Amino acid sequence: MGDIEFVHLHQIEEDRIIDLMNDEMVGKQLPLLGGGFSRDQCRAFLKSKQQFWDEYGFGPWAFIIHGEFAGWGGLQPEQGEADFGLVLHRKFWGWGRRIFVQVKEQAFNEMNLGSIIILLPPSRTKLKAVTRLGFVKDGQLVVDGAAFNKFRLTNPER
Repeated sequence: MGDIEFVHLHQIEEDRIIDLMNDEMVGKQLPLLGGGFSRDQCRAFLKSKQQFWDEYGFGPWAFIIHGEFAGWGGLQPEQGEADFGLVLHRKFWGWGRRIFVQVKEQAFNEMNLGSIIILLPPSRTKLKAVTRLGFVKDGQLVVDGAAFNKFRLTNPER
């Protein structure tokens, strides 16, 4: 996969994930995170992400860029949909599009999905990057009591 390596989240040291999730700028984009991300929360998080893989055969990845843990994301099941999420260290914020292109290839070519969604908090008003990728607004979705704007990208081959 070139400069970006996709590995399973359990291959990443917990401290690296905890550091990422406790970054103030990252936390602003994650309304379900709440305040702080402890070791116990990290272990529960890793367990829940592994359950996606066990139950559905897909789930989020950890991303390694030039040998360094850059963040995590990819597709995970959400209320019958394949939801794309991306959480990156600030140092790697410019890599989102390249990661997305690879995840989209997996979704549409390997998994043969009809569409994927992105869920964004209503506080996220800068949407140019999402619409430039081809996503269109498709209502709202409530996850764990929090409302999100839902955007959909349809597989052009289906």
